[in-house]
Amino acid sequence: MSTPFYVSPQQAMADRAEYARKGIARGRSLVVLQFADGIVFVGENPSRALHKFSEIYDRIGFAAAGKYNEYENLRIGGVRYADLRGYTYDRDDVTARGLANVYAQTLGTIFSSAAEKPYEVELVVAEVGETPEGDQIYRLPHDGSIVDEHGSVAVGGNAEQISSYLDQRHQEGMTLAEALKLAVQALSRDTNGSEREIPAERLEVAVLDRTRPQKRKFKRISGGQLSRLLDAGAAGGDAEGASEDDAE
Repeated sequence: MSTPFYVSPQQAMADRAEYARKGIARGRSLVVLQFADGIVFVGENPSRALHKFSEIYDRIGFAAAGKYNEYENLRIGGVRYADLRGYTYDRDDVTARGLANVYAQTLGTIFSSAAEKPYEVELVVAEVGETPEGDQIYRLPHDGSIVDEHGSVAVGGNAEQISSYLDQRHQEGMTLAEALKLAVQALSRDTNGSEREIPAERLEVAVLDRTRPQKRKFKRISGGQLSRLLDAGAAGGDAEGASEDDAE
């Protein structure tokens, strides 16, 4: 009788982590940045149907890199959690911190289970506050850990290089056009240091806008509004934000 092949728990976890990281790295990068009036989500996404960014609740947005079917399941679960908690208690009881904890438990359980493969996803949960000091951004890697981020964060693809670029250039109080310009510059940099052009039609952009009068602060920016913001960023100025018709 042959001896069963033994793999130490440490090696098994390391192999699962490497498998998940490679899957996430195959996806396109996305960035989340704070600016004066809120939080902006920017990513390269040629698909008009499969979104990387979504609204979870009034002041909470969701971004994900990796396998679409896996992070879409997590997004739907987050919406259900937020709706139930807001209905049962109060809308103010739905927070990015609470949602991040729920996602962390789910990802951690899946990552530790030997019965299924780890999710090949990395999430960002962001909540816009009444002031910039009240903004919250949480990054959740594949293993269910929670990283409290400030200013900017990048996930997917060559996230490490992009994060380094953003850390050196991101500033507090940036306008939306300035933040968008910085995000596109970061996403345009290849691993070898060269730059490429990303046309506006290949960008997916959304914001959590604290100045919006209604409860729902999430809105998408596309078409002419996006082009005007990109032109304003290139010129060093600002442009009028997306119209309320762009709200999701």
